[in-house]
Parts: sequence; structure tokens; C-alpha cells
Amino acid sequence: MFDRIHEECGVFGIFDPAKTLNVTQITYSGLYALQHRGQQSCGIAVNNEGKIYNHNDEGLLNEVFNEMILNYLKGNIALGHVRYASSENKGRENNLPYVSKYTKGHIAVSYNGSLVDANTLRANLEDSGAMFHTNSDAEIIAYMVSRERLKTESTEQALMNIMNRLSGAYSLVIMTPNKLIAARDPRGFRPLCMGKKGEAVIFASESCAIDAVGGEFIRDIKPGEVVAVTAEGINEYTDKCGQKTSSCIFEHIYFARPDSVIDGQSVHFARQEAGKCLAKRDPKDLADIVIGVPDSGLDAALGYAAEAGIPYGIGLNKNRYIGRTFIQTAQSERENLVRLKLNPLPAVLKGKRVVVVDDSIVRGTTCAHLIELIRHAGATEVHFRISSPKFLNPCYFGTDIPSRDKLIAHRLTLDEIRKEIGADSLAYLEIDDLKEIAKDSNVEFCDACFTGNYPINVPEEE
Repeated sequence: MFDRIHEECGVFGIFDPAKTLNVTQITYSGLYALQHRGQQSCGIAVNNEGKIYNHNDEGLLNEVFNEMILNYLKGNIALGHVRYASSENKGRENNLPYVSKYTKGHIAVSYNGSLVDANTLRANLEDSGAMFHTNSDAEIIAYMVSRERLKTESTEQALMNIMNRLSGAYSLVIMTPNKLIAARDPRGFRPLCMGKKGEAVIFASESCAIDAVGGEFIRDIKPGEVVAVTAEGINEYTDKCGQKTSSCIFEHIYFARPDSVIDGQSVHFARQEAGKCLAKRDPKDLADIVIGVPDSGLDAALGYAAEAGIPYGIGLNKNRYIGRTFIQTAQSERENLVRLKLNPLPAVLKGKRVVVVDDSIVRGTTCAHLIELIRHAGATEVHFRISSPKFLNPCYFGTDIPSRDKLIAHRLTLDEIRKEIGADSLAYLEIDDLKEIAKDSNVEFCDACFTGNYPINVPEEE
């Protein structure tokens, strides 16, 4: 919303071999826990005796699904998706899960990420006779897997055969007439984990979704791993594992829910560490109170306050009932939208020097309005602290970061940004601090949006 970075998707899948669970309802609940990852469209596909039935549409879960639709989607394998559409991939035809049928039966794909060579792959496939109906990378993957499956003994083997031809980020769950398959790209750009609920196996973008449905978190899917679940059991394939990993560091800064654990790292504690790193670089008597911008700035603000020895307070109240229609409002309405979304508490802020902690600055429009509101509430000084480094480069791996010329940190110096947003002081997390905030993680990170050091070859920005 407003001036925020958007992630592209959240995925969820469940296979219940005992056929005792309502997998559709569980998927719906799991997607609710992942709604923060995508708020423009959603969908659920269910496997009923080998046939896959799918319902998706634009909107939040409670706008797209009702009791009648959920009761219609019956089966023992289900696949779910929540989506934020980038500007080039909007349109109902791109909603997921993607479902198609070929000679081996139905195949459904729920996908999170972005293939950097998608245009080349699509063009080459079209030259060989393929026809595509969407702009989704999921359709490319479904087509490639389906074609390869005709030459192999299993869908999971077909998927492994094409992984060397896919470049970029892809955490995906695939449903066939008798299997549920999860896979993560060899770099591990996007998260994906596995859990259980009774005899049922669950895959999800974040562990919070497994918790939300009463499941037990088992482990993260390894970068490069393929896991196939059938009625006979679970088969794990690690042939593509072992490459240098490049997990997105912004999962810990902003995307993931704080109650998730990703690749061994608590998101809550990672954000607290970011706040502590910011505080270590500031004078101890900088302010009278520390507040966070809801929601992702709250954990970092707690860490800042603890390290600085400055009281933590709730200085901004978030309205949690603003509908998604506000997302498309014109630029001229941004100031009013900030007032609707966040309201300062004068009783907390009046007469105080305030440190405000937020996760990022993209264009700078929202934080300028926010600082104005905090000053109007009576704050005598506003010191803005950002729990990530400066955004200087676009992302090619599934994060909708604008082109460089739209990023305020690319256009202006630190002091020019401070003046633009109206803060008394401004500081970002230092690049060197990134390695401090997720010390428990068992993967390495991609920080290309901050440094420009892309872990794989990417197309030149147009």
C-alpha cells in the first residue's frame, strides 16, 4: 500500500492420504496466514479423484471465496495461492494456481518468484509451437514440465530435468492427479517449508501458515530440493542442491510475518537485531521515545529501544480495516490515505523527541506525510531510522521494486532525502550490518537491491 515494496506471492499445498481432513478449508486458512504476501488475487485448486477443480479471482480471500465455493472444492489434495501482481502481469488470466490438462492428466502450479529469462524461454517455446494464454511464469514452468514428463517416468523427474534451464527465483508447489510436489530453486531466493497435520503433508511459503492450520513445522525445503508426496509416502531429491545460496534478505526485513522462522532464522529476532544495529550508531540521548511504523517497523523499534535505553511507545495507531480498493487510488490522495491508515497519538508524542523506525523508503512520499502527521501531533523532533540499507537497484527475483529513477535513494543524497521527507535526522541500516541481523540462518543472502551485486546474470534495466 502507498509507497511500499511488494512481494509477489504466497503458496500453500496439502496432501491428505487418509482423506479425513477438509483440505480446502485448511488451504483457505493457510492462505489467510499468508495474505500479507499478496492482496490482489487468490485461488485454490483441489484434486478430486484425479480431476483438478480451480477457483481464483481478484481480491482478498474473503472477497473471492464463500461457503458455497469452498464446499464445491472437494478432494484430498489442495493447492493455494495469494498474489500481488507486478505492473506487467496484471489481469485475471494471470491469477494462480495455474491449471492445465495434457495427455498425462491435469497439472496445477502455485508459484512464488520470477524467472529472469522468462521472455527468452517463452519466445523459444513459441518458436517450437507452444501457445501461451497468460504472462505468468507458472504457465511456462507447467508447459516445460508437461512436455518433459512425456519423456520421463515421473513429474518430479521431469521437473528436475528442466531446472537447469530455469534461471531466477522459483519456490513452487505442483499438483498432479496423484501427487503434490514442492521445489525450491538452487539459490533458494524465496522461502518454502514443509509441515505435517496428522498424516497430511503441508507445504507453505512461511512457517506461520503451518502454525495457523494447527500443523507441525518439520523443516525448510533446501535450496535446489524437490519433494514429492504420494499416497505411499514422501520422496526427497537433492540432486540440484549444493550451489551457493542467495536467499532474499528482505524476507527478514519486511516481507515475512514476524512469527515465521525462515531457514533457521526467527524473523522477529532478525528485525530486532536490525533495530539494535541502528541504535549502536546513534547517540544514546538522541530522543525521548522510540516508535515503530506498523507493522514491520515495530520489531525493529523494539530492538532500537532496548539497545539505546530509550523508552518504547505506541505512537501510531494502524487502521486494519482499509479495503484493498485504496491500493489503486491516485497519487493526489496519498496524504489522505496515510491519515486513514495511520493515526498518531498526541498523548504519547506531544513535547517529545521521537525516533521513528520503518523498514524502507522507496519513493519517499509516504514517510514525508507521516513525519508531518507526527509533528502535527506535537513531536518536537523526528529522527527517522530505516531498518534496511538504501534501495538503489531493481529486483529481478520476485520483488516489485521500481526502476532506479523512481527510487529516491538513487536520485538524492542522504541529506537531500532528509530534507525531502522533513526529518531532523535520517539514517539507514549499513550494508555491513546485514550479516549481523540473521546469524542463525543456514543460508547466505541476496542483497542486490542494495548493493547491485546480483548473484546471477540479469537483464539490463530498460
